[in-house]
Amino acid sequence: MERLENQEAELSDLLELAVIEGESELLSEIADGVADLRKAVNELELSSMLNGEYDRFNAYLTIHPGAGGTESQDWAEMLLRMYVRWAERKGFKVEFLDYQPGDEAGIKSVTLQISGENAYGYLRSERGVHRLVRISPFDASGRRHTSFTSVDTVPVIDDSVTIEIRPEDLKVDTYRSSGAGGQHVNKTESAVRITHLPTGIVVACQNERSQFQNRDRAMQMLRAKLFEKYRQEQEAKLAQIKGEYTEIAWGNQIRSYVFCPYTMVKDHRTELETGNIQAVMDGELDPFIEAYLKSEHNKNQIGK
Repeated sequence: MERLENQEAELSDLLELAVIEGESELLSEIADGVADLRKAVNELELSSMLNGEYDRFNAYLTIHPGAGGTESQDWAEMLLRMYVRWAERKGFKVEFLDYQPGDEAGIKSVTLQISGENAYGYLRSERGVHRLVRISPFDASGRRHTSFTSVDTVPVIDDSVTIEIRPEDLKVDTYRSSGAGGQHVNKTESAVRITHLPTGIVVACQNERSQFQNRDRAMQMLRAKLFEKYRQEQEAKLAQIKGEYTEIAWGNQIRSYVFCPYTMVKDHRTELETGNIQAVMDGELDPFIEAYLKSEHNKNQIGK
């Protein structure tokens, strides 16, 4: 903060000098300095919003298409590309943990680990249902379709968080790796899928070289999802007492992406919208993430 205050004072002095001395060539330098200062202030403001207990953690991001077959599965793959592009823009590491391709196109599901400073803090704004409206390339009649895809994010918790998981509560299946990042694809049953029977939570990993490594990684994801489920249940109970709880359910989309009859991306929580849908699909998500972090929706979250 002190550095920014000093920078502001220096720009103010420089402007005063330019006016007194009539040195108009200094104005472009001052304008650049003001732009840099504004950017630094915005980053400081944003970092102050990322003060949740788990915001600094890495994140698991899972994408599931809704009903609609190939159209929804293609939409899920479009979102996957968008998040990978966003992570690359941030300099974050992206690791595919599980990838299930669609029957004709797109994906049935995918789980990523995205690692970087405040990765979960940013990506928790993306949790919810994402709605697509477009002329479907899979419809020979050229009709307009609406598709839904669910995005889920949980923090990658460390060993300091204790989650009890009983072996008898687990159903473990193995299968052949079949997608992006998979080792020994279609050769060995090294991929592992674990179902937590009491909750119905399913996790899978196929990225590692051995079945043992994939099982270990899947258990890490299960611990994270169970922890997040418990945390959300506690938040929901407290929020219901306040009379403020609204269930995040299928159909309650957080954002709409409209390709036809016009182009627009609109976040229904913050009302932020843009007509440059291609930029968003290429990973330009920061304006939406920042608007969410500054919104009352974020401020009203309990425990974050």
